[in-house]
Amino acid sequence: MFKKTILIQFLCFLIFANLLGQSNNFLKKPDGYCSTFTLKIAYLFGTLDLLEKDFPVPDDIKEYKDIVYKTIDSTDLKLDIYHLKNISASAPLLLFIHGGAWKKGDKHDYLLYLIDYAKKGYITATVQYRFTDKASFPAQIRDINSAIVWLKENADDYHINNKKIAVIGGSAGGHLAMMAGYASDISEFKERKDSSISSRVQAVVDLYGPVDLTTEYAREQSSVISLIGKNYNEAPDLYKMASPKSFITEDDPPTLIFQGTLDELVPVSQSDNLAKQLEEKGLEVDYHRLEGWPHTMDLAVDVNKYCQFYMDRFFRKYIPFDSLSNSK
Repeated sequence: MFKKTILIQFLCFLIFANLLGQSNNFLKKPDGYCSTFTLKIAYLFGTLDLLEKDFPVPDDIKEYKDIVYKTIDSTDLKLDIYHLKNISASAPLLLFIHGGAWKKGDKHDYLLYLIDYAKKGYITATVQYRFTDKASFPAQIRDINSAIVWLKENADDYHINNKKIAVIGGSAGGHLAMMAGYASDISEFKERKDSSISSRVQAVVDLYGPVDLTTEYAREQSSVISLIGKNYNEAPDLYKMASPKSFITEDDPPTLIFQGTLDELVPVSQSDNLAKQLEEKGLEVDYHRLEGWPHTMDLAVDVNKYCQFYMDRFFRKYIPFDSLSNSK
């Protein structure tokens, strides 16, 4: 009888835990893999569900494609904007910054996020920036800051609430999102010094972005050397200046972090140390350390669902819709 009672209690606990995991406040982390080998086997045999990255823009979404926000060195830098066609009020802006080791990638890469969040009532945007074959650091963060200022200046044309802006990026894009969030007041990163509008944002979402480029591992990476344009011994101060951790202060915006423990490109220690430093500064931080997941883990359907769940909660808290909103 005693064993039966214990079994019933255990089953009730499992049912309760499952219901709690699907509640509005909590979603269970997706099960990861024990090694990169098992992950590759899952991918090879088609048991790892991945997202569709390219698809038509839905009929209910308005797309503004290839808007030139800046011309420099005869190069037009462009951004795309999305929102519901029946939008009736200004809404928070989510600016997505693609990755690619600062040397490749496309603003179209985050189409899924752009469309999903436009459907939820947000204004979404995605931006080009100069790659390392065209310009070295700090050109990339200057481009991002210029895009933020342009979006604020033109907010009324696209239903943007320019006081509620979040920057979101993965990998190199996560690095630039953090730079935009933590270093908006650094004059060296401002290309448009004539503008009276600040590039400051209200929230940062970092998906597995590098935080400290001065570590032994980081400074030996070819992508980091290309970003800086010099090796570490030649320009240690530049490596420090290109590290988001160098600019964290008590007045920085809240940060949401996603990091996989199997990441072989950006070590999990980078995000561990970021979360610790933000907490030590008394800043708002929500850190999701996903066991058994690699770099670009949010291409997996289950991980993307998990990330969007906590992004939704983060945005509702820090850049909420006004009372007259377009949120779904």
